[in-house]
Amino acid sequence: MSNLKYWLWLTSRVGVSGQGMAELLSHFGTPESAYFADRHAYESVAGLSEKPRRSFQDKSLSRVDQILGDCDRLGIRIMTIQDAIYPERLRAIHQPPLVLYWKGRDIAVDNEAAVAVVGTRSATPYGVRIAEQLGLDLTRAGALVVSGIAEGIDAAAVRGALKAGGPVISVLGGGIDFIYPRFHRDLYADVAAAGALVSEYPPGTESRSSHFPVRNRIISGLSLGVAVVESPRTGGSLITAGHALDQDREVFAVPGPADAPNSVGTNRLIQEGAAKLILDAEDVVCEFADRFPDKFGRSAALSGEARKQRLENLSAAPDRHRPDPAPPEKEVDNPAKLEYIDWKNYKNKLTDDQRDILLALEKGPQVADDLVERTQIPARRVLAALTILQVQGFVAEESGKRFRATVRLRIE
Repeated sequence: MSNLKYWLWLTSRVGVSGQGMAELLSHFGTPESAYFADRHAYESVAGLSEKPRRSFQDKSLSRVDQILGDCDRLGIRIMTIQDAIYPERLRAIHQPPLVLYWKGRDIAVDNEAAVAVVGTRSATPYGVRIAEQLGLDLTRAGALVVSGIAEGIDAAAVRGALKAGGPVISVLGGGIDFIYPRFHRDLYADVAAAGALVSEYPPGTESRSSHFPVRNRIISGLSLGVAVVESPRTGGSLITAGHALDQDREVFAVPGPADAPNSVGTNRLIQEGAAKLILDAEDVVCEFADRFPDKFGRSAALSGEARKQRLENLSAAPDRHRPDPAPPEKEVDNPAKLEYIDWKNYKNKLTDDQRDILLALEKGPQVADDLVERTQIPARRVLAALTILQVQGFVAEESGKRFRATVRLRIE
C-alpha cells in the first residue's frame, strides 16, 4: 500500500498530461523518488512546464486517502503498471495508463480473444442492429467484447454481449462511480456483474469530452482488433481506429449505404485499405481462430430466428441520442485556397499526432519520412495518423507517396 499511494499521488496531479507523467517517471525512475524530490530537482526534468512543476511540489496525500477510501467503499480494485496482473497488451502501447481502476470480475485479458466494437453515439437502427448482432455472435463464438458504454453503437454491442451470457469490458471516460449517460445505470450494474468496468480516472471524476479521445487508446490497447460500426467522417470511433493502427491491431469496418452520413467513416476506412470489410462476427473470428483455438468453436452459431429472438429481448426503445452538432468549419481566404478548421472545435476529434502532422503539412506536401523527421513522431504513429487523416478527408496522397493537407488548422 505504501508504494501504491505514490502512484496515486502521481496520477492525481492537476494539470499534468500523460506525457508529463511519463517524463517525470523517466527522470526519477519511480513515483516515490518523484514524490520526495525537491523543487530544484523538478527544474532539471526536460520538457516539464511551470504548471506541472507546481503541481508536483504539492506533497499532500489527502486526495490519495480519499481515492483509497472511495475505492474500498465502492469495491473498486486498483492496479498499477508495475503490477503482475496489469494487462501486458496494454503495457506495451504508447503512453499506457499508469493506474487502472477496475470493478467486476477478474479477467485475464492477455489470455482472451478480445475484440473491441465501437461506433457513433448517434447510431441509426441499422447500426444498432448490427452492433447488437456483433456483440452477441462474437461472445457466443468465444471472444471477449470490449467497448465503451455510451449510447448508440457502444451500448448496443455491450447489450448483445451480455445477452449471449459472456463477460464484457467497458472502458469509461470518467470515474467508475460516475454514470454516463445517467439512464445507463442498469447497464453499468450488468457489466460490473458479468464482466468489468475499467477506467484510468479515480472515483468522483466526471466524464468530460476531453477524456474520451484519451480513453480510446485503452479500448484498442486491450483488444486484438477493433470493429467499427457506423462512423461519420470524424469522431471518436475513428480515433480508436487510429490508435489500433498505431498499436498494430487489426481494424475491421462494417460498410453502410454510400449516401449515409453515418457510414462515411467506415466506408472510407475500407476504401483506404485501413480496415477489413466485415459483414458478421465470423469475418472477425476467422482472423484470430488459429491463435485462440481454445476460445473459438465451442458454441454453434445461432440461426437467424434464434438470434432475432434473443435480440428482441433487449430494450425495444432505442438509445436517446443526443449527438453533438457538427462543429462549424470556417472558410477563410488564404493563398493555398484551403479551408480553415478551428482546433477548439476538433481537439476532441483529432489526436495530438494528427494535429502535429496537419501543422507540419502546412509547409507543403511531404513524404512520411520527412514528417517523422519534422515532428519527431515514430514512423508507425505517423503512418497511422496519416491513414485516419485521409479517411477524414483532411489529407490526400499525391504521386511519389507524398501527402498534402486539404485543410489548414487554426490554433488560437
